[in-house]
Amino acid sequence: MAEYEALVNGLQIAIKLGARCLDVRGDSQLIINQVIKESNCHDLKMEAYYTMVRSLEDKFDGLKLNHIARKFNEATDELAKMASAWTPVPPNVFAKDLHKPSINYISTAEAGPPVGPIAGPEAPSIAETSATEPEAMAIDAKPPMGDQGMDWQVSFLDRLVRGELPANRTEARWLVR
Repeated sequence: MAEYEALVNGLQIAIKLGARCLDVRGDSQLIINQVIKESNCHDLKMEAYYTMVRSLEDKFDGLKLNHIARKFNEATDELAKMASAWTPVPPNVFAKDLHKPSINYISTAEAGPPVGPIAGPEAPSIAETSATEPEAMAIDAKPPMGDQGMDWQVSFLDRLVRGELPANRTEARWLVR
């Protein structure tokens, strides 16, 4: 799903920039094969992403997808290293923080097929789609306390939720890593 999110958001950025022809290179063979119809989607979420990519494809005069082996995808590897180190985004790189999935997905079988691209106010919100499935990367603001005092997750949550680091420099460096 992360690979599809990258593809969908990359296509949306290209559309906003006015690109008419695009050569997409990705290291996820599954995603590339699904989009070029060499492989089927067996998961309803993947089908919803596939449908969204198909709807964005119509915005281009030419859209070509090519698989590149991960070991040869040096640009992506470099971007992933920058992201994991929390370094500033270079000026020639487009970045977008995603806080929720690009698709609406209804997980119950009786709800019918998945909803593709978000289409106006009539589309259900992510909160309405599934009561049993939590949103990706959901973080509880108040972590549970263990039997032995402070929960080990508290320092991580302070960093993620409030942007706070421990006063001890060594502990702060360890936590960031």
